Amino acid sequence: MPLYYRSLDFDALWRDYPPAPDYFDTTYRRSRDELRVAQDLRFRQQVDRAWQIPFYQRHWAKAGIHRGDIRGVDDLTRLPTFSVHDMRESIARNPPWGDLIGIDPERDDPIPLVFQTSGGTTGLPRVMMYAPQDREVMNINTGRRMYMQGVRPFDLVQVALATGLPNAGFLMRESLWKYTGAVPIISGPGSQTPTRRQVELMKGWGVHFFAALGSYLRHVAAVARDELKFDVRELKLKGLLSWLGVDDRKSLEALWGADVFDNYGTNELGTVCCDCKYKTGMHVFEDSFIVEIADPETLETKKEGERGTLIVTALFKHAAPMIRFNTNDVLSFVSGDCPCGSTHRRLSQLFGRADNMVKIRGVNVFPEAVGACVAEFSQSNGEYVCVVDQTSASGREEMTVMVEAVDVSVATSDLAAALSARLHDALGVSFKVEVVGKGELGQFTGIDEVMKVRRLIDRRKH
Repeated sequence: MPLYYRSLDFDALWRDYPPAPDYFDTTYRRSRDELRVAQDLRFRQQVDRAWQIPFYQRHWAKAGIHRGDIRGVDDLTRLPTFSVHDMRESIARNPPWGDLIGIDPERDDPIPLVFQTSGGTTGLPRVMMYAPQDREVMNINTGRRMYMQGVRPFDLVQVALATGLPNAGFLMRESLWKYTGAVPIISGPGSQTPTRRQVELMKGWGVHFFAALGSYLRHVAAVARDELKFDVRELKLKGLLSWLGVDDRKSLEALWGADVFDNYGTNELGTVCCDCKYKTGMHVFEDSFIVEIADPETLETKKEGERGTLIVTALFKHAAPMIRFNTNDVLSFVSGDCPCGSTHRRLSQLFGRADNMVKIRGVNVFPEAVGACVAEFSQSNGEYVCVVDQTSASGREEMTVMVEAVDVSVATSDLAAALSARLHDALGVSFKVEVVGKGELGQFTGIDEVMKVRRLIDRRKH
């Protein structure tokens, strides 16, 4: 029987991947040359492991890569990228294991595994299994980022993330419990704990930090104000631990009267990067990851400050190595130094998803960019959804932007006209804008039901 705590040499793991606070006196301030040496060693180990796995044997052979071709991190870009589409095909060949997860239950010795999935809303969710080292490094990194954002022992941290199949809620619970000394309160999203109740728990228990997606932070504040007649600024939280996407940090901080810290990660990788207290860009955990920014179509490397798709290589995975994983998320590298003294590279806030982009009359449009414009109007509560249709007469594609009014006093026609003009100025294309009442878009976005809010409804025939 594989006992978890005999499956790892924890002291050795913590020397390689120091948890907080030791991390900040060591790896956090390593020179770029020292980081590169560590990355090169770990990358070569990952490549050796990948050659044992059918997914990479097939994927790399197709690209003309042979054993011995990749000698170190300088050869990284010779390897082909892969995406969630390749992962879904892998799983379809042998569900739920696929051939990316390099463990064969018919042949290999038993090993403790964690089974979680992506937060996808269509079809079967994307499965990932984590071996002990995978999971512990993910926990260490997530613990580091919460320490960076002010979480300390005995702090009460309320987490509005799902704890079913999706990974995020359980990863937060494990990381808080194992690597911060804080107390996790896993309330889950609105489908698990109604939004009104979320506020009541924070208020009644004196919670110190609230963790939720940016869109849900805005929704909770609105529900507290409109239904409970309560201003969430009275909670005096130490901070909000978020995944902003393209949400506006300043307006959220004004709503809550607390610092909002941004983070980025995926189901397969855990936390990749995060804000420190200075909020100058998200610091990448470069002892755990190599990150690239590339053109979404050509995959040519982008310069610092230029937007492109994020490609991530993990340096610690055993069960399913992730080597040049194209996330399809659009970010950029941030230039300059951070006052915190870290030597690790920083990434910008998320600009949108390359695979969520739609082309309207020749113009590429991110639904998230529409949301940024909607947030500028105080007559709206910030809730929106983009609906793409193909008109039957001409075949021309049109997008309607539906937004919620903040209350019944709003002149809907004036708001529609003003927002339409702003969208045209910002994005270079005209959209029809439809203003609806508060709460009417919930049936489309799932703001109170799902963790990943839907902002695009594509009704075109494909």
